[in-house]
Amino acid sequence: MEDYFDDDDGLNETYDYEDYHTVCDKEAVRSFGSVFLPIIYSVALVVGLSGNALVVVVYTSRLRLRTLTDVCILNLAISDLLLLFTLPFWAADAVHGWRLGSAACKITSFVYGTNFSCGMLLLACISVDRYRAVAQVTRGRPGISSRLRKQWLLVCAALWATASFLSLPELIFSTVKHSHHRTSCTAVYPIHMARAAKSALELLELILRFLVPFVVMVVCYSWVGWTLSRGEGGRRQRKWRALRVLLAVVAVFLFTQMPYTLVKLCRTLDIIYLLVTDCDTSKSLDHALQVTESLALTHACINPLLYAFMGSSFRLHILKAVKHLGQHLDSHRRQPSQEPAVEIALNNCSQVQSHSASDEQNTSTFSI
Repeated sequence: MEDYFDDDDGLNETYDYEDYHTVCDKEAVRSFGSVFLPIIYSVALVVGLSGNALVVVVYTSRLRLRTLTDVCILNLAISDLLLLFTLPFWAADAVHGWRLGSAACKITSFVYGTNFSCGMLLLACISVDRYRAVAQVTRGRPGISSRLRKQWLLVCAALWATASFLSLPELIFSTVKHSHHRTSCTAVYPIHMARAAKSALELLELILRFLVPFVVMVVCYSWVGWTLSRGEGGRRQRKWRALRVLLAVVAVFLFTQMPYTLVKLCRTLDIIYLLVTDCDTSKSLDHALQVTESLALTHACINPLLYAFMGSSFRLHILKAVKHLGQHLDSHRRQPSQEPAVEIALNNCSQVQSHSASDEQNTSTFSI
């Protein structure tokens, strides 16, 4: 989680603002964040928790994991949930400052960074698997074996390991910083490596969190769309519906991630070349980072809609679950709890008289 509120840091948490020979008062940035961020985080938490929790429940209880995409969607929902669970801590930090200690600061920063990175890598993995699925249609997809399932688990484990590795600096350098009667959870690097380490990590995040997933998605989905548009047979409406889904996936990714990436790129260039020497420009950049990072977090709320609810099998299981729940509630509303015991007793009495009569009694009893 970025730190927007340092009064005396030209590079926020890593570089001393005295290089600019001035002090920049960012009270306006703190006031804006203390109102804007808790509202956005609360909405994202409620919406994201409901959607992703439903995905996890359905996939673990009703749906079989038939493809790598299914495994990735389940992992994506878990990653989004873990990311959303950190938002109350950052909302409290925006309002009151960080009051939970250094250990909680390190863990929360690590969990946030890991799951943000893992979510982006899982989206790229889903794109590759969709590409493979279309490429193997002509020669038939192999059956699901235990070896194939192990490969899926290894792929997801590798993605989680990569995301965790990217977030190790957050675990190592994040700490509680005291400045101007306020505490904040932020990464503080040693003076001798502050600029080099910060710029290198920012560039690495830009590449692995945005550039790599975006390039993979564009290449894979472009090929899939080209194949679907040229394919013979099938309904034309179904093909265009599939193409619209692919376009929606790429468009949502761009809309939510591109602004945040551009602002992060500006900050990275500022770290390397010290471009921002004006206080108003620095505060505008902080405001932009607050807004765009909040927009990027909304992707965790949209993921269930894009990658799960659009699947026909997922929708079918949701409808079945709702139907069974409705029938269960309706049966409890219509029948008192004592009636089933009386019906069973009458049933048993009728079985003594005749087997055929028992069959008729069973039919009439349960139809009622």
